[in-house]
Amino acid sequence: LEVKATGNVFGNHFQVATYGESHGGGVGCTISGCPPRVPLTAADMQVELDRRRPGQSRITTPRKETDTCQILSGISEGLTTGTP
Repeated sequence: LEVKATGNVFGNHFQVATYGESHGGGVGCTISGCPPRVPLTAADMQVELDRRRPGQSRITTPRKETDTCQILSGISEGLTTGTP
């Protein structure tokens, strides 16, 4: 995966655009370029978010905020639809 960064958009094949504020109402991302019918659930992504929780390693933040994954679109019946 070659990462190209322009503003808040990263990637060539899968493009990730971030939005929001860390101490505001929330942060999120839009992922483009994911093919249809890839198995994916919020629980799959939550595993990665949990790695950021305080106390997981010496480099994690001392913050007390919870990270909860919520998929708003692009998934149907546990499979990607091919749309962002």
